[in-house]
Amino acid sequence: MSLSDILLMVLYIVLMLVLTIYSAHAYLMLYLYRKNRARRAKPICIFTEWPRVTVQLPIFNEQYVVTRLLEAACALDYPRDRLEIQILDDSTDETREIAKKLAGNFQSQGINIHYLHRTNRQGFKAGALKNGLARAQGDFLAIFDADFIPPRDFLRKMMPYFSSENIGVVQARWGHLNAGYSMLTRGQAIGLDAHFVLEHGARNSSGIFINFNGTAGIWRKAAIIDAGNWQDDTLTEDIDLSYRAQLAGWKFVYVNDVICPAEIPAEVYGLKNQQYRWAKGAIQSAKKILPSIWRNKTIPWLLKFEATVHLTNHLVFPTLLLIALLSYPILLIWVQFPQSALFFWVAAIFTFNAFSYPLFYIYAQREIYTDWKRRVLFLPILMAGATGLSVINTKAVFSGLLGRKNAFHRTPKFNLSDRQASSWKGRHYRSRFNITVLVEIMLMIYISLTLYYAVNNLQFVAIPFILIYWLGFVFIGGLSLVHSLRR
Repeated sequence: MSLSDILLMVLYIVLMLVLTIYSAHAYLMLYLYRKNRARRAKPICIFTEWPRVTVQLPIFNEQYVVTRLLEAACALDYPRDRLEIQILDDSTDETREIAKKLAGNFQSQGINIHYLHRTNRQGFKAGALKNGLARAQGDFLAIFDADFIPPRDFLRKMMPYFSSENIGVVQARWGHLNAGYSMLTRGQAIGLDAHFVLEHGARNSSGIFINFNGTAGIWRKAAIIDAGNWQDDTLTEDIDLSYRAQLAGWKFVYVNDVICPAEIPAEVYGLKNQQYRWAKGAIQSAKKILPSIWRNKTIPWLLKFEATVHLTNHLVFPTLLLIALLSYPILLIWVQFPQSALFFWVAAIFTFNAFSYPLFYIYAQREIYTDWKRRVLFLPILMAGATGLSVINTKAVFSGLLGRKNAFHRTPKFNLSDRQASSWKGRHYRSRFNITVLVEIMLMIYISLTLYYAVNNLQFVAIPFILIYWLGFVFIGGLSLVHSLRR
């Protein structure tokens, strides 16, 4: 066995240790969720007079969904003299005329709605929200992205959770308008449900920092101003402001029982845009926020650890990608050098943590759906998709670490539902083919050769793990090719 073989084995162990830390975190979330579930916040505030609320609707080129968004916002059941609606429009296409016309129609019905259009996208969404904040009449700000449809009773259900003056945010759970549209959307729905139900539920009930998710939540205006206002130096302005506000002493509340439905990306390039923005923005926020957290001697070690894992969680993707690249040489060592068997049996111990994520997702589905057994049948789609997205997310992570600047590319919305009759094909805003697809296809070929080698050498223990990578690159890479041909 050569020195290079030994170094490869050491690198493999290091990568498995990294995955173990993040995988074990899923077990921690399950433990904290079950332990503290009785400590969930209650809507105990009773208003003699409802507070003033400004509903902010940041939009950019949303011609397919802007009408349903404005209709839902203007239908909110809240005292008219206490409600203001802001359309924060940075659009450059026909969305501008649609929104402006709708605003005029609703104004004529006595609704306090204002159309604010910027001639530039300075600061992107953060800039639009900051611009609206300066003019907002309300002491509270409810924010909805263009793909969301706030329920009529949203404000009346959410506002009572502001039960003390130090509560800065109340966040609702995201629902899904088109979860059943395709296998791609079904897989995403499982992942989003786990993030809200278990991660937000566990963190919030345990007194751990959580984040506002950019939409379907309400901010206290004073909390935004006290935390330094919206800032545009990351692609996830919501995470950035959330941590700054909590470091300043503001408390957040997550409400699992109030659901705000939204559209899940049904086109793979839209999903990749979203994942890239979330991954890069989280790393940017980690670089910006974590030094303050670790220097703060009043923050408990559990909160520091959890914040670190939370903000750096996307490091899992370059780790997965490196393990995929190592799969063939490591398998070669296993086959050619029987004396390495002990090493690999020790390494196999780390696979115990591989079961944490399936358990994590299944538990979340069981918590909120009566038909959870049917829904979890699509869990392999989520797992394969996460593996396949390791290429685009690795690119995002390194872009964030290296401090490269990117424009804010929002996820296109197409007014989709569970019905297959609605479609994104032939519509505007679709993202373009990019070079990462070629990398995904090359990895698919590489993993196929690795899988063949494993089968040919009867390496039955390794085959299931190699198969996960193969399915991931086939699914995401193949879907990317198919969707590019549908343009």
